Amino acid sequence: MPNRRELLSAALMLPAMAWSQPHQRLNLRVPGMVWQPDNATARPEGEWQRLGIDTLLIQWLATDNGSGHVWNVPALEQLRGQPWAQNIIAGLVGDGDEPRARSRVQELARASQLLAQQPLPFEPAGWYFPVESDPSWAEVHRLAESLRDLPRPLWVSVYDNSNIGPDALVRWLQQWLPDDVGVFFQDGVGLHTRDAATAAQYTLALADALGWQRVKLIAEAFRPDGSGSFRSATAQELRSQLSFYAGWPVLLFDGPHYLPPALVNELAPL
Repeated sequence: MPNRRELLSAALMLPAMAWSQPHQRLNLRVPGMVWQPDNATARPEGEWQRLGIDTLLIQWLATDNGSGHVWNVPALEQLRGQPWAQNIIAGLVGDGDEPRARSRVQELARASQLLAQQPLPFEPAGWYFPVESDPSWAEVHRLAESLRDLPRPLWVSVYDNSNIGPDALVRWLQQWLPDDVGVFFQDGVGLHTRDAATAAQYTLALADALGWQRVKLIAEAFRPDGSGSFRSATAQELRSQLSFYAGWPVLLFDGPHYLPPALVNELAPL
């Protein structure tokens, strides 16, 4: 039976045009999705399990913008028993403003330690610290220090909007990432930073260097809408994108915002 590396390598050999033709239908199954809680999606409802999804990454359980106001996710009880949330990776305390979050990373980590000690209505399959990193962060060592006392298994997310390339990104990560912390790599396809074939090459390089159990892929399920905001990717766009990630642990970003019922109906296997 082929391993994940063989599957991902084989997917890279498929021409993208083969998946972009209207008459083609990929038997799309994805293991996970992200939920970035906000007021609009405070109580997520959907049939995302029809796409194979049984793992949910909650981007944060609480957000703290430094003003003393903390917004806590209200719908955690509702997640129990949901077929698309059988395995929950719990995001800790975040701040939606990235520069501010980076400047407060140690403060957010301390708040996250306290949060992780509170009872939850589910048993987390893992934890996620929601201060994102990329090679432009000159003081990323502060993130590494902040991870020391957070619960395990633990994940962080990484992106490369500067397109320094897979090998350079690996070298950068190896300079600071603790050996017992996993990586969610944001594929950049939704932002048009790169195409899915290139994102798959990043994933191969990361997994070869860090170990296959330490890397998961975040597939962006959105596209710019031309007005400065974002829309859901079309079924054809998602099928083409995900065809390059065959057999890989992919999480779609994000279900409640960008995978409405009509799109799930169109994507669900026959």
